[in-house]
Amino acid sequence: MACTPVLRRALAAALLACAGSAGWAAQAGTPAASGGALAAVPAVQASNADKTMVLGLARAGQAVVGVGDHGIVLRSEDDGASFRQAQAVPVSSMLTAVSFVDERHGWAVGHWGAILASDDGGGSWRVQRLDTAEDRPLFAVHFLDAQRGVAVGLWSLVLTTGDGGKTWQTRELAPPPGAKRADLNLLALFADGKGVVYAAAERGYVLRSEDAGATWSYLATGYKGSFWGGIALSPDVLLVGGQRGNVYRSSDRGRSWTRVDIGSQSSVTGFARQGEAVLAVGLDGLQAVSRDGGASFTPAQRSDRLSLTAALAARDGSWIAASRAGVLREPLK
Repeated sequence: MACTPVLRRALAAALLACAGSAGWAAQAGTPAASGGALAAVPAVQASNADKTMVLGLARAGQAVVGVGDHGIVLRSEDDGASFRQAQAVPVSSMLTAVSFVDERHGWAVGHWGAILASDDGGGSWRVQRLDTAEDRPLFAVHFLDAQRGVAVGLWSLVLTTGDGGKTWQTRELAPPPGAKRADLNLLALFADGKGVVYAAAERGYVLRSEDAGATWSYLATGYKGSFWGGIALSPDVLLVGGQRGNVYRSSDRGRSWTRVDIGSQSSVTGFARQGEAVLAVGLDGLQAVSRDGGASFTPAQRSDRLSLTAALAARDGSWIAASRAGVLREPLK
């Protein structure tokens, strides 16, 4: 995959394609040297924080929380109409994903293997994990409840916790079928509501865990590219999407998959659900809507072709979308 620097920073999936730890060493937000060691640099307060690149979105009760570049965390109390920057974020490196289990308790992950926790709805954060020896980014995080969580990232990195993040355990993945080692980049996490967690990955794989991330099985979709996002519409119906508009659907919990033509070759970065409607967002302003459980999509595109990185359902029937230019309200019905 060719590396286009600005766009690749907008997507956790493409960050790994552009640079590993060495390539990102000069990025703003790199931990600073202090007495021979590296120390985290807190995020600065920015007047244009609401215009920063946002990669991850989550609901904290009725509030909306977004995370993104330079360690900036945004919080909205008016359903995404306006955002304010969190006052206390202990890192200024890129944050890629966020997960809340209720209106107060949430976790965010990102570069340098950072895992941050909040117990006030995203207003302030503290470090639970940070590896300044190696920038091995985490690309996704999902908590099943206030105690059990999973984070995944570069080169098959899988971390799990059973105590709300007080401790994190590294889980060793078996190699994919026919491979000698587990070196897939795990790019997104989603769950089916019954405790089964899925990871969207490279080489057309989806990984499945029934024990909160302790062990995983590989699900082959028939695709050979990278999946950047996924959603479980029910325990049976799963959708994953990624490069060049490739969306695959399973109606049997991942045992078999069918490609869905979404009418676009723009890469899909994420999904959101609102009643019977499913929204797929992506590069070049992609907005594709399904009203039949993901079996078919009607494509649309923003006139400004602004790339979108994540989405949530808004309470008024519209959509909330993360982008390279902050968080937007989308009027699609």
